[in-house]
Amino acid sequence: MSFPAETQRRRGMKTGWQTKPFEECIEAVKYTQKIQRKDFLDDGLFPIVSQEAEFINGYWDDEADVFKISKPLIVFGDHTQVLKYVDFDFVLGADGVKILPPREFLRPKFFFYQLQAVNFYTLGYARHYRLLKGLKIKYPPLPEQERIVGILDETFDGIAKAKALAEANLQNARALFQSHLQSVFSQKGEGWVDATIEDHIQFIDYRGKTPVKTESGLRLITAKNVKMGILQEAPKEFVAPNSYDAWMTRGIPKRGDVLFTTEAPLANVAQLDTDEKVVFAQRIIIMQPDPSKIDSTFLKYLLLSQPVQDRIRSQGTGATVQGIKSSLLKKIEIAFPKSLGEQTKIVVQLDALTEETQRLESLYQNKLNALAELKKSLLHQAFSGNL
Repeated sequence: MSFPAETQRRRGMKTGWQTKPFEECIEAVKYTQKIQRKDFLDDGLFPIVSQEAEFINGYWDDEADVFKISKPLIVFGDHTQVLKYVDFDFVLGADGVKILPPREFLRPKFFFYQLQAVNFYTLGYARHYRLLKGLKIKYPPLPEQERIVGILDETFDGIAKAKALAEANLQNARALFQSHLQSVFSQKGEGWVDATIEDHIQFIDYRGKTPVKTESGLRLITAKNVKMGILQEAPKEFVAPNSYDAWMTRGIPKRGDVLFTTEAPLANVAQLDTDEKVVFAQRIIIMQPDPSKIDSTFLKYLLLSQPVQDRIRSQGTGATVQGIKSSLLKKIEIAFPKSLGEQTKIVVQLDALTEETQRLESLYQNKLNALAELKKSLLHQAFSGNL
């Protein structure tokens, strides 16, 4: 049974579209040498393109390693799923990078946009290219491809500008908070006292312990949950309730305690925000200040401040992942108002600024999410024949 053209249009069945397996849509590639990241140059004659998010990842000086192109093509990061539309000669970064030159019946930019519309499932390391190889590529005649590309180019340019503005506003909101935090802690006021962390703060150290995880039970908090100023729920991990007493033998945390990550990442700081039983493990030190000396929330802001962050990082060690030893962390110098009332006054101001910053961050993040959804929707329309 055949359908009139108008019926086909309403049903998303554009005339003239064809379908081919992915591997029949790309030309064979003879690869040049792939350059290891450790050998990348900061400057040079030829740009290096690899699978990282930045478009150009480094430079190289040997012309023998340059991949010369006659038409634009797509570079795909097998591990990162990053796609790049490349229209210049380049040097190829190392492992996990695939070069995808489309055949003559596909406009390179059309092919690039179609691959952007693919939803990848997380199947593990080095499997994403296998998913690409299983794709069926749908495409119309070349003039229609050019029409679709023109619409997407113009629309995505507008989305990119809106995204850049939202990202700039997001960064400005965070910078405003950091600027105020810097002004509070960079200059000691009258009545401030000097100390080291160990003078008035007790450590509960659960580093190095790895509990048996379960599908449900008591919440497990690791360094992955501790962000800068925020204790986030994700990832949600659990341990069995009957293991609590045997596990939490180094000390019991309480609401308001300050959580500090000692590595991967170093010096993220948040506060425990619940009275429920929770279990700690992996790269976290819990700090309990003497309540007669230091307010817990004041301590959180103090540890988040740039002067203290800089002192901590200056004592960090590790070639690839920076971390700090507990013994060195205890010796970090801090300063705070002797008056708890003055500490509380500072906390009230910073709490208010934090709330406003988080409101703005949520606003701008929602805009970024909406722009991402708009782009996703347009790609879906384009490659289902409805644009």
